[in-house]
Amino acid sequence: MSTLLDHTFATTQGEVNLATHPSEWLIVYFYPKDSTPGCTTQAVSFSCLKDQFDALGATIFGVSRDSVKAHQNFTLKQELKIDLISDKEEVLCQHFDVIKEKNMYGKQVMGIERSSFIFHQGKLVKEYRKVKAAGHAEQLLEDLKALQAQG
Repeated sequence: MSTLLDHTFATTQGEVNLATHPSEWLIVYFYPKDSTPGCTTQAVSFSCLKDQFDALGATIFGVSRDSVKAHQNFTLKQELKIDLISDKEEVLCQHFDVIKEKNMYGKQVMGIERSSFIFHQGKLVKEYRKVKAAGHAEQLLEDLKALQAQG
């Protein structure tokens, strides 16, 4: 997976096709579930840093299997400034290979492994797997600055 999927997805702000999105830099991050502690921490962090990502020409999309309605409620409750993609059919999740077996309360379940991807002009330049929610948005911002400095 080194390219963006040419497919239209429903988001909190309409529809989007990542492959034809006009931003020079795209950040796509996957998280397990709206309104859970880690996912809230991560989404709020990205929202707080949105202006700095914008200044670098980067657009952020959060992705989970939640419905657009759930995303809208989450966005409203947390006052999120980022766009969330609903991937109920797991099309993006499969493309990015983020569905993994996880241990939840002693049971093995299939769920989204917290992961992030940075794209430059549609090409994957950095990926993160098994991400910890706290501090990740800040780390990604620093990495994006470093990537841009490399030119």
